[in-house]
Amino acid sequence: MRLLRRLRRYLRVALIFAGASVSAQLEYRANFLVNLFGSLLLAGGSLLGLTVLYGDGQPLGGWSYRETVVVVGLFTFVQGYIGAFLYPNLNRMSEEVRQGTMDFTLLKPVDSQFYLSTRNVNLFRLTDVAIGAGLVVWAARGLEGVSLPGTLLGGVLVIAALWIVYSVWFMLSTTAFWFVKVGNVTELFNGLFRAGQFPVTALPGWVRYVFTFIVPVAFVTTVPAEAITGRARPGSVLAATVVALLLGLISRRFWHFAVRNYTSASS
Repeated sequence: MRLLRRLRRYLRVALIFAGASVSAQLEYRANFLVNLFGSLLLAGGSLLGLTVLYGDGQPLGGWSYRETVVVVGLFTFVQGYIGAFLYPNLNRMSEEVRQGTMDFTLLKPVDSQFYLSTRNVNLFRLTDVAIGAGLVVWAARGLEGVSLPGTLLGGVLVIAALWIVYSVWFMLSTTAFWFVKVGNVTELFNGLFRAGQFPVTALPGWVRYVFTFIVPVAFVTTVPAEAITGRARPGSVLAATVVALLLGLISRRFWHFAVRNYTSASS
């Protein structure tokens, strides 16, 4: 019961944060149309690139055109998640450490990691989330291997993928306790993540290894897409689940370690 009450409390706090962010951003409604137009252009550019790649009718890494569009849709969905939740929250961590305002964050009567991760929502970047989901639905409807169990499994793996991205991004941002600026590091990760807009099997052998075991991009887009399109492999599903749980645990432990060794900028 205590855990349930705590979960309800944190959900209520997250909804308050989201409501405040949305209220502030609705004063600039034209930005929504601008972001929507930009998201459509990016998605259209990705689809145009796929059309060129599939111009000879040959599969890419064993994936058909529509199967690859599922991967592109998931990539766009996760990019929207990054822009809506990670950028406006975690990328501010280094500034707070530098200015000393992190002290007030650590003294708030809520979990500090929760507060740092949920206080802001960029409403306008949710257009990427909607467009990505739309691409997945459109592409999946034309595939024979799609089934309800596979779709549900894909949904679970998408949640695991979001947790993987969050955990990695949070750990990179937490290094701000030791380094002045970490924005370049998160931008580097975001650049590497762009490889996720293609099935990892379409990449050369050594590159495939890097984006599976060193930078876990494969577990973010390719593995959920495999489940949705009916290509799921038990080993990949298990690995994605283990990686998500392990990274979540490591990021939490790393945060506690950073807080214990934090020296206030105002001291």
